[in-house]
Amino acid sequence: MLEVKNLQVYYGVIQAIKKVSFKVEEGEIIALIGANGAGKTTILHTVSGLISAKQGEVLYNGVDLQKIPAHKIVSLGLAHVPEGRRVFAQLSVYENLLLGAYTRSDKGEIEETLEQVFKRFPRLKERKSQMAGTLSGGEQQMLAMGRALMSKPKIILLDEPSMGLSPILVEEVFDIIKSINKSGTTVLLVEQNAKKALSIAHRAYVLETGNIVLEGDAKVLMNDESVKKAYLGE
Repeated sequence: MLEVKNLQVYYGVIQAIKKVSFKVEEGEIIALIGANGAGKTTILHTVSGLISAKQGEVLYNGVDLQKIPAHKIVSLGLAHVPEGRRVFAQLSVYENLLLGAYTRSDKGEIEETLEQVFKRFPRLKERKSQMAGTLSGGEQQMLAMGRALMSKPKIILLDEPSMGLSPILVEEVFDIIKSINKSGTTVLLVEQNAKKALSIAHRAYVLETGNIVLEGDAKVLMNDESVKKAYLGE
């Protein structure tokens, strides 16, 4: 479904991503884990067209996303939930969600999706007239995820969804990610909480300073001594 081949990304003269290759098959949850500055967010930004690669390909169902403007990538079925939520603080919850459906035109179908989002995130329904900037961190994370789901994506990129959340909310967010996946959406997950990411992922890739140093079944990586030592605090 998504294939990244020999990706090389630079910030000026600094090479952030060094010949990275990985695949995401339809229906999978794939985790990218690694320390801060390893290049995880840069990869997501490159996949969704926010950054241009110097070399390499990002193939989505055979289409090279490097040749498509970022705002058009959404209509192909790819949605990105950025690090730090990035909700529109001065707009209501309802307005934020409607913006997520900007690539769609059928009002009836948009309403249907909205109801599905409210079913998945009941708190958003309760607060639909509230300004997004006044929501708690957990609620803003749910809004960012709900907004992405409004485009009816086939694949969703999640960047640090548990960042800054209490342990109870982290559990809730990861349960929601699993249910999004079960309902048919493929997930590419970037997450500092390696333990939680590996517990829900099918496969995972470990990044260090712009390189993939380990890859494989998530459960196998969870028991890998080097992964335990470096990322699981064991």
